[in-house]
Amino acid sequence: MPTALITGASGGIGKAFAEKLAARQTSLVLVARSEDKLTQLATQLREQHKIQVEIIVQDLTETDAATTVFNHTQAKDLTIDLLINNAGFGDYGEFIERDGEKQIKMLQLNVIALVDLTHKYLPLMRERRSGNIINISSIAGFQPIPYFCVYAASKAFVLNFSEALWAENKPYGVGILVVCPGPTDTNFFVGADVPEILVNKGNKMTTPEEVVNDALSALDKGKSTVVSGGIVNEAIANVSRFLPRETTVSLLEKLFQA
Repeated sequence: MPTALITGASGGIGKAFAEKLAARQTSLVLVARSEDKLTQLATQLREQHKIQVEIIVQDLTETDAATTVFNHTQAKDLTIDLLINNAGFGDYGEFIERDGEKQIKMLQLNVIALVDLTHKYLPLMRERRSGNIINISSIAGFQPIPYFCVYAASKAFVLNFSEALWAENKPYGVGILVVCPGPTDTNFFVGADVPEILVNKGNKMTTPEEVVNDALSALDKGKSTVVSGGIVNEAIANVSRFLPRETTVSLLEKLFQA
């Protein structure tokens, strides 16, 4: 039975991944900060699907958090066949007006923890010549976004990092997929302090389950990248290819200004 490790597993897209993979009879290692939510989810999935579920209560913004997670799975002699780097958050507003420590924590979670976990588990997959890694980026990663400048930059890193790894590791039988959802029905907008007026004027949100279905379908096909959420999100992801960069950023500044 394969084993998947999912970060940010207590809700949203991470929880949807856990539920979908459990139904496929995949053993799980669930990582998040919330012990109560992880315990409840683990109990539910064990009872419903008769699978093994391990939980690791860990704040991935902490220094050496990835090492703690990796050492835990090593101590339990768990082989991670699928790593899903899902944990992340955003923050809305003008950069100079936002809390500086929160920006650093965002980079620690969205970029550093993702790179660190990938660097720890990828060599083991290459040795076995099997395994997959899914990294969650965003359509925000395809262009700079004023008022989301650190978040969009972090997702651009995840996008480029993941696509490069896909090419590096294809000869070794290891799949790397970067998933780029658009607006998704999770707690992201609350945590990012996005004004309600901006949330309400956006397009219809994708469900976490739709994102997971798109991701697993793309993974099965060996793709490097998938934009989830339909043709509108595909268009948003590609618009910067056809417009001057200054024009794109100027348009986005007006769009994202509350």
